[in-house]
Amino acid sequence: QVQLVESGGGLVQTGGSLRLSCAASGRTFSSDVRAVGWFRQAPGNEREFVATIGWSGGSTYYSDSVKGRFTISRDTADNTVYLQMNSLKPEDTAVYYCAARRGSSSSYVSSLVYQYWGQGTQVTVSS
Repeated sequence: QVQLVESGGGLVQTGGSLRLSCAASGRTFSSDVRAVGWFRQAPGNEREFVATIGWSGGSTYYSDSVKGRFTISRDTADNTVYLQMNSLKPEDTAVYYCAARRGSSSSYVSSLVYQYWGQGTQVTVSS
C-alpha cells in the first residue's frame, strides 16, 4: 500500500509563493509508483490536473494555467514530491491533492489513472 500526506498549504497574498510537500510512504511505493501528480479542486469545480512528475526519470508536465509559475520536483531519497508555487493568483485558490499512479499513461491529466490520493491541503490566495 501507498500513503500520501500533503503539507504546506495556507493563506497567501496575490503574487506570493508557497511550497507544497507530499510525503509518500509504504513498502511498495518505490516498486509500484511510476509518477506522482498534483491536482486541485475549488468549491463547485471538478478536480483538475496541475502537474505531474515521473518518479524514475523526472519528466514533468504542467497544465497551461500554471506553466511558468509552478514547479514540480521530487526527492527520491526521501520519497517526497514538492510543488513550488510562485506568482500566485486568486484563481489558484483550491484544495490541492497529491496523487500517485502505478502505470504509465498518456492520460496523465485524468484523475482516473491515479490510484493513491492524499487528504488534501488548502491553498487560499487573497486579492
